[in-house]
Amino acid sequence: MKSSQSVMDRLAIGLSLMCTVHCFATPIILVLLPSLAALQLDNEQFHVWILAAVLPTSLLALSLGCKKHKQFNYMVLGIVGLCLMLSAIFVGNEAAEKALTLTGSAFIAIAHWFNYRQCLKKEDENCPCASSKPDQVT
Repeated sequence: MKSSQSVMDRLAIGLSLMCTVHCFATPIILVLLPSLAALQLDNEQFHVWILAAVLPTSLLALSLGCKKHKQFNYMVLGIVGLCLMLSAIFVGNEAAEKALTLTGSAFIAIAHWFNYRQCLKKEDENCPCASSKPDQVT
């Protein structure tokens, strides 16, 4: 059975990747397929909703991993990413908003990746997730 921390890390990585794809794909899609403009994927509400999903997921997964592995640097890395994404909402410049969002989502994804990989290490016999068998990652 997968630990809740592992599931939350994977979900948070997916949400961060969704942010990145959204930031890169939306302008291209809107230029190439004008009929998709009616979907309003560039609407600010999307950013607020995705951030509402990313914040609790990331905080929960990173805090669970921090509690298990005592790797506070992963938690700090994730919090820096969350702060960058939060600050992107309040920036008036669209280019700065995209840069902050992409940088923040990269920080968050990397923090979750390191957090998830910590469970795959076989170095510490006392690790609470050493008894669980996470999926093999190549």
